[in-house]
Amino acid sequence: MPYHRPIPDRKDKESGTASGLRMFAEAENLMQIAFVMPSSVFIGWLLGAWAGSKLHQGWMMIAGILLGCASGLVYVIRMAFAAEKKAARADSMNAKDEAVPGQGKDGGDGKGTDTFKS
Repeated sequence: MPYHRPIPDRKDKESGTASGLRMFAEAENLMQIAFVMPSSVFIGWLLGAWAGSKLHQGWMMIAGILLGCASGLVYVIRMAFAAEKKAARADSMNAKDEAVPGQGKDGGDGKGTDTFKS
């Protein structure tokens, strides 16, 4: 009888299509950063120019640009923290999957016996 090697377990436990779609979704989330800052500054500039023309104040356009820049920066920072938290969660899940069952931190049998008794 011929020997058949066992099929190794997949680490991601997903089909190729699902992991490919997940990769595109993560890339889309990262591409948002490139569009958020310029669009928020542009919208702030438009609102500041509109408010300045209605109220006859020239400084409102600059204030709109600054507020748009600040709001875009806050959104980008929140998005970066969320991505970092998601990556840390994924790393901890991978670490749990790779841990050897039955062994503690010291590499022993997990019973916590101490070799130095006083």
